[in-house]
Amino acid sequence: MNALQKVLVADDDAINREVLAELLKPEYTVLLAKDGTQALDRATRHVPDLVLLDVMMPDMDGFEVLRRLRADPRTADIAVIFVSGLGRPEDEAQGLKLGASDYIAKPFNATVVMARVALHLQMVRQRRMLEHLAHVDGLTELANRRRFDEVFEAEYQRARRRDTPLSLALLDIDSFKQYNDHYGHPAGDRALRAVARTADAFVRRPGDLAARYGGEELVLLMPETDAAHARGLADRLRDALNRLAIAHVASPVAPVLTVSVGGATLLPGEDTAALFAAADAHLYRAKQAGRNRVVWRATP
Repeated sequence: MNALQKVLVADDDAINREVLAELLKPEYTVLLAKDGTQALDRATRHVPDLVLLDVMMPDMDGFEVLRRLRADPRTADIAVIFVSGLGRPEDEAQGLKLGASDYIAKPFNATVVMARVALHLQMVRQRRMLEHLAHVDGLTELANRRRFDEVFEAEYQRARRRDTPLSLALLDIDSFKQYNDHYGHPAGDRALRAVARTADAFVRRPGDLAARYGGEELVLLMPETDAAHARGLADRLRDALNRLAIAHVASPVAPVLTVSVGGATLLPGEDTAALFAAADAHLYRAKQAGRNRVVWRATP
């Protein structure tokens, strides 16, 4: 994992940059900046995992660079270690108060630098893993409802700004209670995971999202997808799930596990609650019409 992590070295001294780059290159992707302005530009464009930041630089000191990093949502969470010739306790305290993760005094020791970098990058990996797990449903490994809510709001705002379509589908496994009653809950969990994997495979474009909304209900979010294309995808997914041929002898619908899907595409002036309610209403219609089908809201 270390090879994938990026470290930005910002120092106005060319020798210091070269020494640190040579130390880090065998294990990390290294970016270099010769002053504060360049450091901010590199950080914004590349979003490194860690910045080794000199304090004393001519155009903008490291303290100001850190203030600006923390003020920008794109760079606010980047870990920063000051590497500085300012060795007074009050200088170190100022850096830590501004949000630095650590402080290394110059002249630096190579072993200490590598140990501190490894420690803080490990912490970055652990934090990101926890953030990832907070957004993942433990059973299906799809996005969970919390993550769906976040992405739904963001994609809704983007669709409004760009005047692009946004489609939403709700998918419910037909007669799932009867499946669990007949085959047992472990089998039900396996079936739900199989449905989730298949659904996830159908939404692979950037921005698309498959999430577990609750129980046996999944939700598909499809930005920049009009009603015709979204409905077509939902119907192909329903057919693919039929072809999994997961036996369901207790189903009144078919001898295999099936799904009902309701969907809607964003209308002018509609908010997220109304769009979700429309998809939910059409899921209800799909169930009332006999299940194992897709019912999509007609567009004006």
